[in-house]
Amino acid sequence: MKEYILKSDDFLVSQTDSKGFILFANDDFCKVAGFTLEELVGKPHNIVRHKDMPKAPFKSLWETIKEGKIWDGYIKNMTKEGGFYWVYATVYPLYDETRKEQTYLSCRRKPSEQEILEAEMLYKTMK
Repeated sequence: MKEYILKSDDFLVSQTDSKGFILFANDDFCKVAGFTLEELVGKPHNIVRHKDMPKAPFKSLWETIKEGKIWDGYIKNMTKEGGFYWVYATVYPLYDETRKEQTYLSCRRKPSEQEILEAEMLYKTMK
């Protein structure tokens, strides 16, 4: 599997509805994941979930944001071509006034090599 290493100025942003379906993705997210905006909008955000990721971080993410709190953590994602990339993600609950519904905004940046190593070790202990 080919790893895509984010550049220091890559900043991946996406917005989902309350069920995790993508409403918006910025150019950096599309570029890194290898999808067009049209391929992402309307799809579940887990379209980029890598099989190596345990379920526990996502359970924590959803529990936290549904309480109206901000979640952050490290995530290994999959590209359209089957490669992977690591991100440090911060997910914000956001009430969308236009849509009149709860949405979630995810902002992701490049993690350090040390942060990735620590996340990999932690995730090996989880289901």
